Amino acid sequence: MTYLSAHDLPASPAGLRFRNLMDRQGILQIPGAHNGLAAQQAKQAGFEACYLSGAAMTASMGLPDLGIITIDEVCFFIRQVARASGLPVLVDGDTGYGEALNVMHMVRSFEDAGAGAVHIEDQLLPKKCGHLNDKKLATPHDMATKVAAAAQARRHLVIIARTDAAASEGIDGAVARAKLYVEAGADAIFPEALYDAEMFAEFARRMQGVKLLANMTEFGRTPFFTASEFESMGYEMVMWPVTSLRVAARAVGNLYAAIKRDGGAQNCVGAMQTRTELYETIDYAGFEALDATIVKTVVPKGMPQH
Repeated sequence: MTYLSAHDLPASPAGLRFRNLMDRQGILQIPGAHNGLAAQQAKQAGFEACYLSGAAMTASMGLPDLGIITIDEVCFFIRQVARASGLPVLVDGDTGYGEALNVMHMVRSFEDAGAGAVHIEDQLLPKKCGHLNDKKLATPHDMATKVAAAAQARRHLVIIARTDAAASEGIDGAVARAKLYVEAGADAIFPEALYDAEMFAEFARRMQGVKLLANMTEFGRTPFFTASEFESMGYEMVMWPVTSLRVAARAVGNLYAAIKRDGGAQNCVGAMQTRTELYETIDYAGFEALDATIVKTVVPKGMPQH
């Protein structure tokens, strides 16, 4: 698939495609994809949507996830992930980058960049990862105003409201906020940092009839659950937000250490994606076929030995 060919482009807007996936039977599995190549690999693995995490985007830029990056920087990631994979992308919209008008600008920008869905959260800036301490929350009314603004601005984009209230206001506070956000126009709710199966199930029971997104991040407050376990608890979607970046970052760190230690990467070849595998992932041949002036590439069969 190449985005340069009109025949390869999706026929309907990303928001409608994401909504169809969210509404069908069975839980929607959404892996994090921190760049275009990762999104292509997610599609190759059989996933039908992917996620752009604020933590993954900022970490890939060498920054902490503290609400530092801008709408335009996020749109750069959206464009490459949506364009490379053709998948509908759920995007981390942090706190909406300001108040009502800022949220509306974010929604329009994300939708124009190719996003299928966005979630915004009820934290105050400087925001923190949902599984960390000392999160400061906006008032329920202020957050509901942002949700309403997002719903007014979108054409097809799915709006998911995230609440971080469970840590400070308990399940009652989180449920009360979630119901208010649904009334304001949210299509789904993302309860962040729930810490056991009973809490997930109770939240779902009290939000019956509302689409729910679960976050299966590592090294946080949530124990490991599988997609089928989340589905049995009452969730329609689950994401693994930073998993691909964590694995890639560890692999790259090991590579650099090996090059420094061994004077080269000769001992790491077995851990590498081959040139052929890379070219298949990015559809090198498909791009060449669109330009008759490019001679078809012949991939070397192996590295010469000395």
